[in-house]
Amino acid sequence: MRARTRLAIGAVSAVAGAALLTGCGDAGSSGTDAPQTSASGAGCAPVAGQQLIALQDDKKLQNSDNVIPAVNSKAANPQLIAALDKVSAALDTPKLIQLNKAVNEDRKTPKVAAEEFASANNLTAGIAKGPGGDITVGAGNFAESQILGELYRIALTAAGYQVKVQQIGNRELYAPALEKGEIQVVPEYAATMAEFLNTKANGQNAQPVSSPDINTTVTALKAEGDKAGLTFGTPAAAQDQNAFAVTQAFADKYGVRTLSELAAKCSGSATVLGGPPECEQRPFCKPGLEKTYGLSVGKFSSLDQGGPLTKSGLRDGSISVGLIFSSDGAFATS
Repeated sequence: MRARTRLAIGAVSAVAGAALLTGCGDAGSSGTDAPQTSASGAGCAPVAGQQLIALQDDKKLQNSDNVIPAVNSKAANPQLIAALDKVSAALDTPKLIQLNKAVNEDRKTPKVAAEEFASANNLTAGIAKGPGGDITVGAGNFAESQILGELYRIALTAAGYQVKVQQIGNRELYAPALEKGEIQVVPEYAATMAEFLNTKANGQNAQPVSSPDINTTVTALKAEGDKAGLTFGTPAAAQDQNAFAVTQAFADKYGVRTLSELAAKCSGSATVLGGPPECEQRPFCKPGLEKTYGLSVGKFSSLDQGGPLTKSGLRDGSISVGLIFSSDGAFATS
């Protein structure tokens, strides 16, 4: 589904994360009934519902994967970085969710969604003119990256550049193009990019450099970027990382809003975890839930990585909890 490999199911990185957004109000769920707690060891059977929420990662299983602009160092200058930082300042996770919903569910183009957001948030106000010239913004082959690329285009155009957005593909394709200067700017994700550069420079078994703390992660990212000729701007508050989702109806029935509560109330045979096949082996998915939270599930359902199969499994009551992305438009409440 997405070009980048999410850290939460990747083979590398330290215990990580940030608290994730929770949605509110499932249609048809009054929220007035007392939460049910399963009998010890029974688990929590799936509960169908349309509205999805992300359970809070209160023990920080996931790393800090904040959106951050990546720039070829030869193209970087203070005005260009400042323009990109305006985008970072305007974005938090709820806004990123709404942008993804606008494209993936409301069927707007990334360009239209970005332009509407820029207008509503006065994105270009106060942007200083740079030296100008041609800038190519690379974007991955998924909607969120294309939206971010269009936001960078808007900000850089206001700074006096001639900008085009070019869809490049996955990180293995666009990262070399960025380092060579064939493209000058790419929207990135702090922890994922830090580990990509780390393992590229130091091998697949390199000691992880990313962290639950965004400042620690960005410090490591910039150090790795210096070696590759890359400069990074300021990270946005917006994060796109792995999230464990349930339906609002499930959360209301069992009284769970955090992963700790899920483990305490729902460990047992009736609980079904859904996600990509590799979730069963990777440290930030099923093994991470077991080690960090003590969650025991009765069954694992092999579906997809944050895609339509997992979301359908949640909504139709096939799985209790599923791995999707924290900025997914499915978490939008309006």
